[in-house]
Amino acid sequence: MSRHKPHASAAEENRDPILSVLRERFAAPGRVLEVGAGTGQHAVYFAGALPHLDWLPSDVAENLPGVEAWRRDAALPNLRAAVALDVLSDPWPEGPFDYVYSANTVHIMRWLAVEAFFAGVGRVLAPGGLFALYGPFAHDGAHTAPSNARFDAMLRQQKLGMGVRDRADLDALAGQHGLGRAEVVEMPVNNQVLIWHKA
Repeated sequence: MSRHKPHASAAEENRDPILSVLRERFAAPGRVLEVGAGTGQHAVYFAGALPHLDWLPSDVAENLPGVEAWRRDAALPNLRAAVALDVLSDPWPEGPFDYVYSANTVHIMRWLAVEAFFAGVGRVLAPGGLFALYGPFAHDGAHTAPSNARFDAMLRQQKLGMGVRDRADLDALAGQHGLGRAEVVEMPVNNQVLIWHKA
C-alpha cells in the first residue's frame, strides 16, 4: 500500500448508504464523472463495487496526488487517472458522461463556483443522464435538522460564500442548464442525495 494516502472518516461512514443509491440509479453501463473526489476513497470504493461503470475522478490540482495514491493501490480496470478540475478555471473533461456524481461539495464552494459547476454538468452530461449530488441541504429556507443549521453557521463564519444550499436554489440553477430534479433520497445524519435528469 502507498503511504501518505489521505483519509476522511466521513467517507468511510457514508460510502455504503451512497453506494445503495448509486447501485440502483447508475444501473446501466456508462461513464461517470466524479466532481470533487477529495481523498479518492469514494472513487475507489464505488468503482470497485460498480464494475459496469467507467469512473473518472476529478478535483482541484492540489488534491490529485492523494486521489492517485488510492487509485494506484486499488489498480481497478474501470477507475481512470484523476484529472484536475477547478470548476471556475479548468476545462472540463470531454463528455458526454452518462452520470455525474459529487459529494459534500456545493456547501464549500462560493455561489459563483456552484453556478459554474451546474453549467459544466449541463454541458458534459449526456441526454438522459443523471446527476447525483450528496450532502446537507436546506428546504424552502429551512434547515432539515438543528445540526445542519449549526453547520451552516460555522461555514458562513469560516469563509465568505460558503454555506448549506437550499434545494430550491439548486433546482432553479439546474433548470437553467437543462436538468430537471428527478428525486430526493433521504440519507443518514440529515443528509440527502439530490438527483437531476437531463432531458
